Amino acid sequence: MSSSAPEFIPETTQDDPVQASSLDIQGRMHQISPVFTEAELRRLQRYGAVCHYADGATLFEAGSSSFGMLVILAGHVAVTRHEGLGRTSLMREVGPGHFIAEVAQLSGRPALVNGHAVGDVDVLVISSESLRALIVAEAEMGERIVRALILRRVALIEVNSGGPVLVGPRGNGNLFHLQSFLSSNGHPHTVLDPASDAAAAALAERYQPTQQEWPLVVCPDGKVMKNPGNAELGRCLGMLPDLSGDKIFDVLVVGAGPAGLATAVYAASEGLSVLALEQRAYGGQAGASARIENYLGFPTGISGRALAGRAYVQAQKFGVEIATPASAANLLCDSWPLRVNLCDGTQVRARTVVLSCGARYRRPSLANLKTYEGRGVYYWASPIEAKLCKQEEIILVGGGNSAGQAAVFLSGHAAKVHMVIRGEGLAASMSSYLIERIAATPNITLHTHTEIIALEGDDDGLTGARWRNNQTGEECDCALRRVFLFVGADPNTDWLHDCAVAVDEQGFIRTGFDVTRAECRAHGHAIYPPDLPDRAALETSVPGVFAIGDVRAGSTKRVAAAVGEGAAVVSQIHGFLARLPVGS
Repeated sequence: MSSSAPEFIPETTQDDPVQASSLDIQGRMHQISPVFTEAELRRLQRYGAVCHYADGATLFEAGSSSFGMLVILAGHVAVTRHEGLGRTSLMREVGPGHFIAEVAQLSGRPALVNGHAVGDVDVLVISSESLRALIVAEAEMGERIVRALILRRVALIEVNSGGPVLVGPRGNGNLFHLQSFLSSNGHPHTVLDPASDAAAAALAERYQPTQQEWPLVVCPDGKVMKNPGNAELGRCLGMLPDLSGDKIFDVLVVGAGPAGLATAVYAASEGLSVLALEQRAYGGQAGASARIENYLGFPTGISGRALAGRAYVQAQKFGVEIATPASAANLLCDSWPLRVNLCDGTQVRARTVVLSCGARYRRPSLANLKTYEGRGVYYWASPIEAKLCKQEEIILVGGGNSAGQAAVFLSGHAAKVHMVIRGEGLAASMSSYLIERIAATPNITLHTHTEIIALEGDDDGLTGARWRNNQTGEECDCALRRVFLFVGADPNTDWLHDCAVAVDEQGFIRTGFDVTRAECRAHGHAIYPPDLPDRAALETSVPGVFAIGDVRAGSTKRVAAAVGEGAAVVSQIHGFLARLPVGS
């Protein structure tokens, strides 16, 4: 069982990294594993250094070795996967002209596989920084390299290869949470059930996990963890780098949704140092959209995960440091530079901070809701959730565009979708094309003036739900195992209280002309007086702190608008930095 690999990076032509149901690995080998010519090898040598390895020597190890790209000049390298379960498998053997690298190497993350010399081997070792410089400077070769990196990641996911191994019983809620976390981040992984896999059963017998300690997770380096949290798993995979150094970033982006990723890409491409913090998965709530059909340039639509995957790779290409999962605890703006404390106690510093922290999923007032989260109650609809409800009857609560997209997507898997809304119809909150599609889908039934009032379940998870028609008072019990909640979101601004960034009555962040002079004066700063008449349109009441996307008061809640604000804020950041005293 794997994540939704094809949506990591879609393509629209045979030559461009495509959104499809599966990857034709053999048919795309010329793109997955291109061979450099002698002339290209000579050009590449200015980006790295030649190293020699004797027969049998280890070039790199999964989970510990970091490099940008290894180009084989002589000899062969065997690429293997150590599963941490007593099994090592040969993935392939490559020779002169080939290169070894994967998407993770763009940002210097640990390798997912192992490499050993077959005979005497000469390789050109290119660092991550030099690899990014190569991709930008050598346009044609860079395009081929990036395409290969992306397709290799997709192939790893398609064949359940590389990355961690998750071992747990089918239907385990903790297993689902970790699998969802990895899938949302486009990270390859394998899921094994000890009831049907002998090696997984042997591992379970050795570690004897309790009910609360499932799943067991085997990192690429062989380390075994019992039910790790997302942060612990992120460190195991190099997704959460060490941020404890003294570096001061030009731009600290809090939230890697469409707005935050746009800021990261544009700022880094213009030479600014950028750190992006994401508390769960890049792409934010937009990344959970099954299909976005009104985003300019994609007439047939594009999934949120595919769009986010493209932006994520693009950000790494320009050298953005991305930390996932990294949750911001508070923002400190009483001294210079600005500081953000993370929930793990780490503090990061930056000259400017861009708040693109979006919103938190709203939870209905149901007594036992948290009991069934991940065990029958879900807040997004990815291919993983779709597989769980195959040929089942399900309930989907919500009447916005996200709910509509999810209902249409899940209707292709579930036997019946009960769409529950409290209003009298969908017109007030949903695009007309989605309303028409829902009406034309025979296995979607819309229940108006209705809300869920109770959930029922057992040790295995959700078993049923009760809803009530608020006009008639009639109640109905429905035996089912999946409920999807799309009931809106609240701005994620509670963590800003220590800096007192000005917000409106709903908690959305005020910017530009919406910031009152009194709010500006409360945050006066010696290096940037708040009464300057040219306060930037996306700047908050705190000098050097900007807000974009859904979290900003008055923003248009659309992906295209978020991306536009993410791009526009970069010029305003340049303007702020230009006014700073020399050496700040």
